[in-house]
Amino acid sequence: MGETPGDIQQLDERTVERIAAGEVVERPASVVKELVENAIDADADRVTVAVEDGGRGGIRVTDDGIGMDRAAVQRAVEQHTTSKIRDIEDLEGGVATLGFRGEALHAIGAVSRLTVTTRPRGGDTGTELVVEGGEVTSVGPAGCPEGTTIEIEDLFYNVPARRKYLKQASTEFAHVNSIVTSYALANPDVAVSLSHDGRETFATTGQGDLRETVMSVYGREVAESMIAVEGANLPDGPLDGVTGLVSHPETTRAGREYLSTYVNGRYVRAKTAHDAVVDAYGTQIAPDRYPFAVLFLDVPAGDVDVNVHPRKMEVRFVDDDGVHEQVRTAVEDALLEDGLLRSSAPRGRSQPEQTEITPGRSAEGADGATERDESADAERTGADRPGAADTTASTATDDTTASGRTTEERSGSSTPSTARDTADPADPPDDSNSGAASSARTTESTPSDPERKFSGDHDQTHLGDAPETRHDTLPSMRILGQLQDTYVVAETDDGLVLVDQHAADERVNYERLQAAFAGETTTQTLAEPVALELTAREAAVFEDRSDALASLGFHTARTGERTVEVRTLPGVIADAAGPDIVRDVLGAFVDGESEAATTVEAAADELLGDLACYPSVTGNTSLTEGSVRDLLAALDDCENPYACPHGRPTVIEVEFAELEDRFERDYPGHSGRRD
Repeated sequence: MGETPGDIQQLDERTVERIAAGEVVERPASVVKELVENAIDADADRVTVAVEDGGRGGIRVTDDGIGMDRAAVQRAVEQHTTSKIRDIEDLEGGVATLGFRGEALHAIGAVSRLTVTTRPRGGDTGTELVVEGGEVTSVGPAGCPEGTTIEIEDLFYNVPARRKYLKQASTEFAHVNSIVTSYALANPDVAVSLSHDGRETFATTGQGDLRETVMSVYGREVAESMIAVEGANLPDGPLDGVTGLVSHPETTRAGREYLSTYVNGRYVRAKTAHDAVVDAYGTQIAPDRYPFAVLFLDVPAGDVDVNVHPRKMEVRFVDDDGVHEQVRTAVEDALLEDGLLRSSAPRGRSQPEQTEITPGRSAEGADGATERDESADAERTGADRPGAADTTASTATDDTTASGRTTEERSGSSTPSTARDTADPADPPDDSNSGAASSARTTESTPSDPERKFSGDHDQTHLGDAPETRHDTLPSMRILGQLQDTYVVAETDDGLVLVDQHAADERVNYERLQAAFAGETTTQTLAEPVALELTAREAAVFEDRSDALASLGFHTARTGERTVEVRTLPGVIADAAGPDIVRDVLGAFVDGESEAATTVEAAADELLGDLACYPSVTGNTSLTEGSVRDLLAALDDCENPYACPHGRPTVIEVEFAELEDRFERDYPGHSGRRD
């Protein structure tokens, strides 16, 4: 009888090994992570990482730790062997070491050619052991210093499908760089160095100074902007302590890759903590900009699970909300103490200013770029003026556009406002604001102000009396007001519409920039070249992508190991962003989840999507009614008015049928009646 699809088969040992190895070894950075963890666990004072071709061509990790004798190294490459834990009680009681699964060396050796050269401290003789495709092919004595060196060649040579999906060298090295940087920051008392293709990327001193370590990997500019987090007055919660460094609100990047969190010394991706850090800044950083952070969270072993994922990159907290509140409080306190946050005014003490969206300059005249009034800028965010170093606003994702960005607006208001009554419908419509919404100007709202304001006066009118705004693509609607100064509320023939004002304005600006950029070949020369200091990650990307930058209109030159000079900008964006936008473009080039990592055209499109955010009206901004009409008219003219450049919806419709169902208006005698 032949086999059927339902037959259950026992997998052979080699297949099982390859599957298990795939869970641990995803890419070169996965190998580096496991080997660096082992080196630190081995009590090393110095760890050296060298990779070739982004790690695809070879990896070598050397440490001066305790080393191993011959018997130990032979045991170390076997499956499920470790010196880190003894049994399940050790695992459930909390793991004090970085490695603990007993899978790393065996899994790496199963998909590569691995050579271990090691000598124990005080030992007379070293040992060299070679593993190929999971099999030990040689072992013998070797002359070597105390400590351990592990070399990896031909990664995934026997798993061609996995090797096929490795990204280009610059992208793979960016991941390696992030891993090594993270462990260097977590261990300032260990001297860590990284080199790529024979060129040193960074080296830390190992003197135990966290700020000095930050300077080694991120540069002096970032290091000098860092503020100490002490976590002295934490609210009740699962964490015993929150300490580290966070950056000044003016030192930010477009992605989350510089938010580093460590739980009990272990580098992990902790979205709860990342969100808490961003929330602590409130409106002091522009929407979709992210600070630098190096934060250490101390938590009792029983309140966190580090055994969530084979790569040990994620943890699970018993109390996520408690962690969020404690981290947010610790960072907020540090910023307040440094005078970098303004305390919120007591509720009812301050009235949000009214903002009028004024027409932007034409694409022919100024490439669709706009400027905001400085006073409005300072009042709203204090840190999102286009062209200001590291402070320009952009849009974003978790972990997810080219720099890992989300598009959620960060609102400074915790109290939702209600939809406001419109002013007297007999007033003439405001025609002074026709055109697309591009920049915001703050105006005082007074009873005598002739312009229609959603909160201008308190004369009651019938909401349905508001004149209808007609559109070609969007539904025609009667504007009712704003919700939380962020969403435009309107009525249609079919129900209710909510419009995200930031996402809508962003779409308008994006399509305007697209039109201006089409066939763009001109550049604008800066009056004086601008020097930029790059992080180790950005500098490594620049090495491979300077030609691509030039093709976009950014003419640059390296002036030092970690400094570049920007000489020209693309003409279409010259008035919308400053030279520091180069850093964001470099970030887009190495995000493995985005096409921008591989094609210049995709990177250009992503750049325009980010630039569209700069002049766009932000959330938590009170608008005039005329401005809202102009915004909706401009959105209606867009090719795709229903989503921002990053895919977030601009318009949400709720039909009457859904409202009636939610209000249970289908009971006998009221079916379908709006009474």
